[in-house]
Amino acid sequence: MKIVVDFDKCNSNAACQAAAPEIFEVREDNFLYILDENPGEEHRAKAEAAVRACPTRAISIED
Repeated sequence: MKIVVDFDKCNSNAACQAAAPEIFEVREDNFLYILDENPGEEHRAKAEAAVRACPTRAISIED
């Protein structure tokens, strides 16, 4: 699984971080960082929750 973020759409609101803090982090500079671009299958449910939580639909998962 690969996490893909369209940074042109992302507004760094941290909804993804709330859903999957192991994968996403919005830092003090107000930019989103992907902590684990290729998380293991044990994180799939949280990654999918982050995709659903994103208000700008900037996040996707490639298998």
